[in-house]
Amino acid sequence: MARVVVLGAGISGHTAAAFLRKWLGKNDEVTVVSPLPHYNWIPSNIWVGVGLLSEEQVIFPLAPVYRKHGIEFKQARALALHPEGTESNPQPFVEVEWTLEGKTGQRENVPYDFLVNATGPKLNFGATEGLGPGKNSLSVCTARHAAETASAFLENVERMKRGERRRFVVGTGHGMCTCEGAALEYVVNLEFELRAHGVRDKADVVFLTNEYQLGDFGMDGLHIRRSGYITPSNILAESLFAERGIDWITRAHVKKVEAGHAWYETLAGEDREISFDMAMLLPPFAGVGLQAFGRQGEDITARVFAPNGFMRVDADYVPKPYEQWRACDWPRYYQSPVYKNLFAAGIAFAPPHPVSRPFTSPRGTPIFAAPPRTGMPSAMIGKAVARSIADMLRGAPGPTHTASMAEMGAACVASAGANPLKGTAAAMIVYPIIPDYERYPEYGRDLHYTMGEIGLAGHWIKIVLHHMFLYKARLRPGWSLIPE
Repeated sequence: MARVVVLGAGISGHTAAAFLRKWLGKNDEVTVVSPLPHYNWIPSNIWVGVGLLSEEQVIFPLAPVYRKHGIEFKQARALALHPEGTESNPQPFVEVEWTLEGKTGQRENVPYDFLVNATGPKLNFGATEGLGPGKNSLSVCTARHAAETASAFLENVERMKRGERRRFVVGTGHGMCTCEGAALEYVVNLEFELRAHGVRDKADVVFLTNEYQLGDFGMDGLHIRRSGYITPSNILAESLFAERGIDWITRAHVKKVEAGHAWYETLAGEDREISFDMAMLLPPFAGVGLQAFGRQGEDITARVFAPNGFMRVDADYVPKPYEQWRACDWPRYYQSPVYKNLFAAGIAFAPPHPVSRPFTSPRGTPIFAAPPRTGMPSAMIGKAVARSIADMLRGAPGPTHTASMAEMGAACVASAGANPLKGTAAAMIVYPIIPDYERYPEYGRDLHYTMGEIGLAGHWIKIVLHHMFLYKARLRPGWSLIPE
């Protein structure tokens, strides 16, 4: 009997657990540890954040699903890894603290033979003074955050209907943020809904981002071949904003947010301020704070995790200048180089370096987009890790399946306004995710497989994906046939 523990029940962790249960034997145990009781289909939080969906429409309880499929669920927060066990017992274990009502605060040691760290990110609102829900800005990072944002948005709409003018600032709340694509998706949906409510003429909409230029997305931008022309993503993003009357500010590090005001430093080193009536600013990500201890109780966190809290895997972490970055620096198996039964999937693994060119202001402030590791890549990584573990338990000497972001493509459908007749969405495919200038010297990607279109058909696809992936996540009949 083997015991596999998965930390986290987001896209990557949930995918890994589901396929582990499918591929392992009946006597093998699969345990999921997650501090939250529900699964959240995060891409649809955008629609929750403008009042089109309720919080309940993008989440569902995990316990009944896992119970039905023979997966043990512990509603708990992982605190520390003990990959060597203790002096008296060499069995590896993870220390967890329960968050389930009635057991809150109780601690437990959960043994494992293999462990998948899919804890996702810590939403590091604390990196910027005054940033975040409960302070001076809003978020759509969780379903609860998105519902709070929707309430604020609709309140502002009502004030505009009474004749008031309002300013909306959407974007990133720190110079090292990621998920710029989600911020862009939210701002165009917000603008669309302002028009739908008949108050667009009373609104100023500003996009504030740490990107060097629009359309960077933490991927160093991309190029798309359309109608015989090669179009960079910044032109596409700027065109979208221009036709919708959205202003934009790039190369910005938000350093402080107060009620109605945000202060930011530009890449040129200038201090600036922008006022707002509503601000939705995404936070930077960090690791969740897992520690690691050796057999004698010594702290080995620095061996297992990078300084940002994400787990080290089979990547090349040797510091090197941007010009020397290579696609092969990125991991293929997501296995710890120190402990072969430890894997990290999704956002939990430490990237070897950014993808976008790094920039620093004259004051030494880094201002550039951090690499994204969400959505389709996270699911594919989770599935590949599950397959490797299943094979290793059957005797394979090491990981068998790869999911390098430098060798895979990714599809994204970003809503640009939800309406069955007038809505639009941008459908994009990028291959590979990490640019490979050795294989594709001019643009870093294969332009035969990197493409993008925006239109009503994309919106219909977005609706289908919302329902299809919630169906898959509920592990309904045929779930494993739906691609990641």
